[in-house]
Amino acid sequence: MADEKKGDSIGAVHNETNEESTHFAAERGHVATDKYGQPLVHFDPKAEARLRLKIDLYIVPTVSLLYLFCFIDRANIGNARIAGLTEDLQLKGYDYNMLLSIFYISYILFEIPSNVACKWIGPGWFIPAISLGFGASSIATGFVKTTAQAAGVRFVLGVFEAGMMPGIAYYLSRWYRRSELAFRLALYIVMAPMAGAFGGLLASGILTLDHFGSVHSWRMIFVIEGIITCGLSIIAFFTLTDRPATARWLTAEEKDLAIARVKSERIGQDKVLDNIDKKKLWLGIISPMTLSTSLIFLLNNITVQGLAFFAPTIVRTIYPDKTTVTQQLFTVPPYVVGGFFTLLMPFLCTHFDRRQIFMILCTPMVMVGYIMFLASSVATVRYAATFLIASSLFALGPITNAQVSANVISDTARSSAIGMNVMMGNIGGLISTWSFLPTDAPDYHIGNGLNLATASTCLIIATLMLFWMKMDNKKRDGRSVEEELAGMSQGEIQDLDWKHPAWRWNP
Repeated sequence: MADEKKGDSIGAVHNETNEESTHFAAERGHVATDKYGQPLVHFDPKAEARLRLKIDLYIVPTVSLLYLFCFIDRANIGNARIAGLTEDLQLKGYDYNMLLSIFYISYILFEIPSNVACKWIGPGWFIPAISLGFGASSIATGFVKTTAQAAGVRFVLGVFEAGMMPGIAYYLSRWYRRSELAFRLALYIVMAPMAGAFGGLLASGILTLDHFGSVHSWRMIFVIEGIITCGLSIIAFFTLTDRPATARWLTAEEKDLAIARVKSERIGQDKVLDNIDKKKLWLGIISPMTLSTSLIFLLNNITVQGLAFFAPTIVRTIYPDKTTVTQQLFTVPPYVVGGFFTLLMPFLCTHFDRRQIFMILCTPMVMVGYIMFLASSVATVRYAATFLIASSLFALGPITNAQVSANVISDTARSSAIGMNVMMGNIGGLISTWSFLPTDAPDYHIGNGLNLATASTCLIIATLMLFWMKMDNKKRDGRSVEEELAGMSQGEIQDLDWKHPAWRWNP
């Protein structure tokens, strides 16, 4: 059943200092803020801290594990490539790049529709279902015999994986405040660099087996990792819940608090989960912050996905005399470093409730890394460059999704804004499949130069938008809330979303 049909419960927020309860009307028909955007109730910080910890423990581990294997099932083709896939499927010329591209075509086409479907069906069912789908697709990859079969399976894999990253980001936005969201997004998006590390270790371990059933060599990577994904998705059907109101593991009081505190940040909205509305969907997509941030994510993802797909190949060019297993293992340390910074940067975002400045800070190390690739052919220098690149590359995933989520108001606009951001990011992924061409090997000057350019452009756009937000907020300070809202119905006020006169951009 669609979430919008289920209703929101009345929230009760307890003030333990005064030993009395303040009841907050979080049900339909009651707004959570005044016309100036100020919350109508304040919450006990200790009660909120206990609730956050409980949500962290129940929600984040499951979605993180699902996303880990989502990324592994997408990127393990890079591990399979150096383990014999190219020879067995008789890939020639740009065939490998084509296999990578076909995945992104379906991934991009289904991005926004998947997130709208996630809202309509409910994340508690939708996320496990698509996880089961891409796990099965990974298993099927282990049995392909031709390039055409591999391309077909990769296309289906993209259909199922399209809803994963935006779906989880949208799902978490139902549970956390704006300031809390970036770090929670990082707790699952960190699985991208961890997938690079763990995927390399897992592939190395799998390749030490003689066979797995009837499959051998690189085929075992897809089959075994796909089986693990399917197992995790089945567990998720029982552990994930759509939203606070339906969480069996929350008390009635905790449900009320969870609903009320999220609603308290939504100016002019009288319900947490509004009906799917075309106007709000469109406002989420065309928000200046959504458009600029998604462009940054597009450029950043050229590097992120390029590193995921070509890291084993790049390591092979650095250490050509090492064994295949050793080359796989050399891909692990940079991803471990990347995982650390993927958590650190969003943690700082949450601590300071600022995201734009950290988007700016994520770019210099990537630029330095690609300058090192371009300027040196020394193996140790180039390998060191992969650490610099990974150190801040992956952090933009959670930060950009948190930024577009923080700069719209309604649940509907949030679903389309996040979907737009991730869709644009995956256009970058499509571009990345052609960033490292066989004719450019072994130094890959074109690929490295492209990634240097994208990181530099991200720096420019993020800086310009920071100044624009500050200037536009000053203009909004001069607007009269009373005059602009005079004569408007509650429905018309809700439809304003980020155009509401009391709204301020959140840098």
